[in-house]
Amino acid sequence: MRILVAIVLAFISTTAFADSTGERTAGDRAPTATDVISGLYAFSRFQQGLLESTDLKGNAEVKNIAVLRAEEATRRDMALKDIQEAIGAEPRVSKARASASLAEPENSDGPSYVRSFYAAQIPEYDTTVSLLERYLRAPDNAPLAAFAREQLPALRSQLRDAERTMADK
Repeated sequence: MRILVAIVLAFISTTAFADSTGERTAGDRAPTATDVISGLYAFSRFQQGLLESTDLKGNAEVKNIAVLRAEEATRRDMALKDIQEAIGAEPRVSKARASASLAEPENSDGPSYVRSFYAAQIPEYDTTVSLLERYLRAPDNAPLAAFAREQLPALRSQLRDAERTMADK
């Protein structure tokens, strides 16, 4: 009986402590290695989805960019897989993020497709860059932190390119 009371008291004190630290949302906490790996895999699925979308509606410009980004995603995934296996992380699979951003490009044609192709990329890049930046503030795995530091400049550059191209279209 004492054990049960101790467990209940520990739970209550933990809950009260969490409440007294202020309102915290999931975005406030530092992402874990698993969060980063899951996020990067979701971003890769998004890039692969854009490639599939350009096969049906894209012009040569967007097809070339989609092929390039899909190849980068494949290389990133292979390197990430080694890190994932080394640390034993099991990523969470969520298809909602990738499929939600693809709805707009798939439902448009011609010039509107090109514009929506770039527009769909911007929030995905923002989310991924933000995830890596938050992770690098308090990384929990040295190899993944090194990988994130290596990927971040390229992803930022690709985000700026998408924003510039979107502004031009």
